Amino acid sequence: MDALQAGTLAPEFELNSTPDQRVKLSEFRGQRVILAFYPADWSPVCGDQLALYNELRDEFARHKAICIGISVDGAWCHAAFREQRGYKLALLSDFEPKGEVARGYSVYRTREGVSERALFIIDEEGVVRWTYVSPIGINPGADGILKVLGEMDGSTS
Repeated sequence: MDALQAGTLAPEFELNSTPDQRVKLSEFRGQRVILAFYPADWSPVCGDQLALYNELRDEFARHKAICIGISVDGAWCHAAFREQRGYKLALLSDFEPKGEVARGYSVYRTREGVSERALFIIDEEGVVRWTYVSPIGINPGADGILKVLGEMDGSTS
C-alpha cells in the first residue's frame, strides 16, 4: 500500500470530534497539521503513541503545528478514551462510512477494517509535506515529526 505522497494536496474531510461536533481539515488552513492515523482506541501501542503526542502538544505548537488523531472508532469511544487517558488532542472518528478518510489518504487496511499507523504533516497551504507509515505494531514516536517541522521552520531541530 502506498500512502498519499508529499507534494499532494491533502484531501479535505469533515469528521466528528465529539458525538455532536464536526471538524473540517480546511479549518486549520494557515497552520501545520500532523495527522496521526492509528488502528484503534484502547490498544497499548496506540495509547502510548497518543500519550506521547499529547505530551508534545506545546512543542508542536512552537512549530505552528497541531496534532490530530484519526481512527475508525466511534465518537463516543473517542470521548471515553480521551477522558480516561486525559488527552487534550483532538481525536476524530472515521467511523461512518468506515475508513473513508483513511481510504482517501491510502492508509486503510481493508482486511482488518482499521487504518494503518500513518503520519502526515500538512503545511499551511494544505499540501502534504511528509508521510510515514509505521509497522502497525510499532509506535513511530515523534522524532520524524519534529525533524520535518524543524526543517519547515528552516532550522535543524
